[in-house]
Amino acid sequence: MKTGLVLEGGALRGLFTAGVLDVLMESGVTFDGMIGVSAGAAFGCNLKSYQTRRVIRYNETYAKDWRYCSLKSLIRTGNLFGAEFAYHTIADELDPFDNVAFERNPMEFHLVATEVHTGRAVYRKISQGGTNLYEWLRASSAMPVLSKIVDVDGYQLLDGGIADSIPLRYFQGLGYERNLVVLTQPSLYRKTPLKMQWLIEKRLSKYPALCKALAHRHEMYNRQLLYVAEQESKGNVIVIQPESTLPISHITHDRAKMRETYNLGRKAAEKKLPEIMSMVF
Repeated sequence: MKTGLVLEGGALRGLFTAGVLDVLMESGVTFDGMIGVSAGAAFGCNLKSYQTRRVIRYNETYAKDWRYCSLKSLIRTGNLFGAEFAYHTIADELDPFDNVAFERNPMEFHLVATEVHTGRAVYRKISQGGTNLYEWLRASSAMPVLSKIVDVDGYQLLDGGIADSIPLRYFQGLGYERNLVVLTQPSLYRKTPLKMQWLIEKRLSKYPALCKALAHRHEMYNRQLLYVAEQESKGNVIVIQPESTLPISHITHDRAKMRETYNLGRKAAEKKLPEIMSMVF
């Protein structure tokens, strides 16, 4: 029976997930495969490269560097999170990503992005590190309006959460029968319709299928939450999520809030660790 790890996104709410992953690595927990969406992919890849505390380290270090994430970056480059600095310069030079370890680790790594012409999910299994991996991570994390469309391997892509925010059902379809699902919202959370749908439709008018997916994203997401809860009740899934709304928004430059969110993830993982151990060993 294959064990899997499913990580939703949430931009910097993903630091909660980073805390969870560091506890798993420190405890020697392994999975047969993982799938991440947006920040779940961008931060989750460090599990395959086995780099504990790297995510919280580089986020705190570059929290106030305009090249990493800022309005200045959005105005200058068209990307809130700097396409070159956040996804390449850090990984290649400043806090190197261990591509060799990533490739040697037999755990499968999958991610989700959204094709802008169809509004449908694109699922990608990635075995090799380096530039192509970084571009797929950027595509999976590219927030509409706040990011340029990412061209990679013949696709034009944006944030995977638009089409498949919690890809548990997809991963089960690949044979991952027992899964740990990490969410970045508390159990009572339900997504509501976008308040700025008109602006998104104006900015992305060339992509009607994408606009339609965005308009119905809250419905898709809430159905997925119900499915996760159903699978948890059947014993197929262990869920780790915050007990209450996290003290961090999608974007922040506050290092204290980053650390607090990360520590909440660690505490949540430590609480569920005996249950997780029984699932994977």
